[in-house]
Amino acid sequence: MYKRIRELREDNDKTQRELAAALNCSQQVYSNYELGQRDIPTDILIGIAKYYGVTTDYILELSDTPQFNMK
Repeated sequence: MYKRIRELREDNDKTQRELAAALNCSQQVYSNYELGQRDIPTDILIGIAKYYGVTTDYILELSDTPQFNMK
């Protein structure tokens, strides 16, 4: 999951500082999330998913489909 949030950020040309600001945390804390040095709290996980418009399952690597499956 840590690699996936880094890939999402880089694919969207965002900096750690921009993500940290959007999630109301410090750049250092966000960096620790990407490095796997800190567990990602549920509210931050949801915030990341909403920011990128992907599912939490995608971030958690439970799915390779980033978008919601609308039936």
